[in-house]
Amino acid sequence: MPELPEVETIRAGLEPVLVGQTVTEVHIRQAQLRYLIPGDLPPILRGQKIMALQRRAKYLLLQMEQGIVLIHLGMSGSLRFVSTDQPPERHDHVDFVLDHGILRYRDPRRFGLVLWHPACADPHRLLQHLGPEPLGDEFTSAYLCNKAQGSKRAIKNFIMDSQVVVGVGNIYANEALFLARIHPLRLAGTLSMHEWKELQRNIVAVLHAGIKAGGTTLQDFVNGSGKPGYFQQQLLVYGRDKAPCPVCGEELHKEVIGQRSSWFCPVCQR
Repeated sequence: MPELPEVETIRAGLEPVLVGQTVTEVHIRQAQLRYLIPGDLPPILRGQKIMALQRRAKYLLLQMEQGIVLIHLGMSGSLRFVSTDQPPERHDHVDFVLDHGILRYRDPRRFGLVLWHPACADPHRLLQHLGPEPLGDEFTSAYLCNKAQGSKRAIKNFIMDSQVVVGVGNIYANEALFLARIHPLRLAGTLSMHEWKELQRNIVAVLHAGIKAGGTTLQDFVNGSGKPGYFQQQLLVYGRDKAPCPVCGEELHKEVIGQRSSWFCPVCQR
């Protein structure tokens, strides 16, 4: 699943070519995604100008004159800017036809979403209960420490909870915990303030590094131009089953935590 760095990479790459363009038509070839794409989306968007492309958690928000198009890429989706003469392929479900080019939504597994939310309405229900952005000012070690008071949840599950903090997906949680030397099964309520400072700092650092590298491409992630990311070349523990720890040389362990594969060093991470 595209995580925060991948979604931010797509946003940053697409925004300069989208802002100021007008939607001339919307072609929906497959409406049944995680939620049904509203049938009135084409007439609603026709003639509206794109004002901005924003990100909230792992959602892309296509800011229009009269509201937002809420987009999620699901497990393997992509959002690309293509020329008007590029024909759609099998899993290209939605085309936003613009003055110059097409914004094309692709989703092989159809776990993503494309929804309309008018400007006059309250915040969309999918965004209402999200925690702070990990790259924003609200995300501090003090915030995490207070949020975790008395928590008996594994720290890896805790930092991947979108109501605690958004966008810390599995890849980046593994890497941040390793860099902070914290075992992923530690109870969140047992961390010291020093450990929270290390973890918060490393979450931010890993996400920034992921964005700088254009995201992580393990299978099929591509950015808005159809190019892969390169952060997988920097991964220290994620996916490195039985490989030597890059710090101490001990064999890395793999364990399923919260239904997600986790890799860690049993010596370095306590």
